[in-house]
Amino acid sequence: MKIEVLYFEGCPNHASAMEMVQRVLVRKGIQAQIVSLDVQDVETATRLGFLGSPSIRVNGTDIEPGRQDDPPFFGCRTYNVQGKMVGVPPEEWLLEALATEFKIQG
Repeated sequence: MKIEVLYFEGCPNHASAMEMVQRVLVRKGIQAQIVSLDVQDVETATRLGFLGSPSIRVNGTDIEPGRQDDPPFFGCRTYNVQGKMVGVPPEEWLLEALATEFKIQG
């Protein structure tokens, strides 16, 4: 299993996103390759289908539901969680993505 955390240099939420991923994996006892990808420019963002910093993918699929067809975006990313804008996706989305990939119970 591969989990990617895509970000750009200076992203204020990159470290928090990495910590969230690590915390969930430890709590669930899941072994995974965690790759931190620094997206350095618009061209790279376009090539990678980057949706803003930070973005988290499980086996290449973004963990935010319903974003699969969104165009690439090179900038800070926010997440709408129960009507509140936050800079790091909720653990529940990562758990759902893991469950979808590997039938792991949340």
